[in-house]
Amino acid sequence: MINENYDIVIGLEVHSELSTKTKIFCSCPTEFGGEPNTHCCPVCMAMPGALPVLNEKVVEYAIKAGLATNCKIAETCKNDRKNYFYPDLPKSYQISQFDIPLCEDGYVEIDVNGNKKKIGLVRIHIEEDAGKLNHDPYGRGSLVDLNRAGVPLIEIVSKPDMSSVEEADIYLKKLKSILQYIEVSDCKMQEGSLRADVNVSVKKKGSTELGTRTEMKNMNSFKSISRAIEYEANRQIDVIENGGTVIQETLRWDDVSGKTFSMRDKENAQDYRYFPEPDLGLIKNSKEKIEEIRKLLPEMPEKRRERYVSEFNLPEYDANVLTMEKALSDMFEGATKICNNPKTVSNLMMSEVIGILNNKEMESSEIPFTAEQLGNLVILIDKGTISTSIAKKVLLEMFDNPAEPQKIIEEKGWIQISDEGAIKEVVLKILEANPASIADYKAGKDRALGFLVGQAMKETRGKANPQMLNKMFLEELNK
Repeated sequence: MINENYDIVIGLEVHSELSTKTKIFCSCPTEFGGEPNTHCCPVCMAMPGALPVLNEKVVEYAIKAGLATNCKIAETCKNDRKNYFYPDLPKSYQISQFDIPLCEDGYVEIDVNGNKKKIGLVRIHIEEDAGKLNHDPYGRGSLVDLNRAGVPLIEIVSKPDMSSVEEADIYLKKLKSILQYIEVSDCKMQEGSLRADVNVSVKKKGSTELGTRTEMKNMNSFKSISRAIEYEANRQIDVIENGGTVIQETLRWDDVSGKTFSMRDKENAQDYRYFPEPDLGLIKNSKEKIEEIRKLLPEMPEKRRERYVSEFNLPEYDANVLTMEKALSDMFEGATKICNNPKTVSNLMMSEVIGILNNKEMESSEIPFTAEQLGNLVILIDKGTISTSIAKKVLLEMFDNPAEPQKIIEEKGWIQISDEGAIKEVVLKILEANPASIADYKAGKDRALGFLVGQAMKETRGKANPQMLNKMFLEELNK
């Protein structure tokens, strides 16, 4: 909990790797996971005389992100050199954008407990990623991997408009959703495709004067970001309450200890000695080109959510969850087209698929089966071939060993028993074994019926048709 006598002020600088096939200034591949230093060339290794050539797709993707977040797009902008030394930056400068960004003055609207709020965006600009340092666990040194050097990034800089941990979390998830929907980034946080620098300051409740901010660098987990904001806000409040002064500095968040540690003084723009990149020309974007890119924007999460409520009669909560991530939404859409039963598809996804993803700590994009297979599973439920309880077991199997649902239930022997004679036999057997439940039902205890049906499902290992069981138990009990 954060001291109620203080307001917290949060701004986020989100870095998102763009899903282009090649790097921003050369033709090296951007795919993740190659052997160290196998995806690099003289340009991204900063060999003398190697010159950059701007990847046009990077500009298009950045404009898409700007349009999707209500930004103004610059018809003319440029690249700049951001000068600093670090071992994973082979040129000792980063090609970025300074005073004329590609996109600026936008916003992302979030919904916090039914209250809508616009989080302003200062800018979105393009830049190149740095390499990666691999540290020896025994402290014998570090090795530089330049596979990531030159991978295209967009940096999305928010205004300090967030005033709670919850708002920051909702904003980040909304931003991730937008980037996935417009297909400019896979946003795989575990691979570093989406990470954030978190700026936090505190001020006395009601004060208009902002406090001194600190920055936590390169965070790539929603949970860690929330924990770090709360800890850092409370740390600053403790400093102020004890008569100290908050120092503007860059911090490192340690997830194990749950604390921040000082890394260095916070840099200002003048520390980077920005100047225009002399090896690259101006970026020109005609109004016609910008409008062509606008036409490429897909149906956005808000529109899909509204459509799910109006067209499919889904509860607003379910529609919101299903549209938050594009992979989930696409699976829902695809399965619904196959089976024409959106409610059952939604129920299975909300109660089972998302739960399994959480238990397995998987991203929705990693679901191993197709929307068509999920739709076929729902068709089997609708036909009475399997019960809903069996469908849940089939889903678990589809996660572990993806295959057609029909094939799974045949191999496992999970086809639902719908033969009246067979079910009648089970009903009579259960009634004979439970005379007390019969008496309870006769005495007006309706719960007894549920117990008897449960016993029958147990007897048939969940394969009996539950509707037929209910009907036959009622017929027998009411004789």
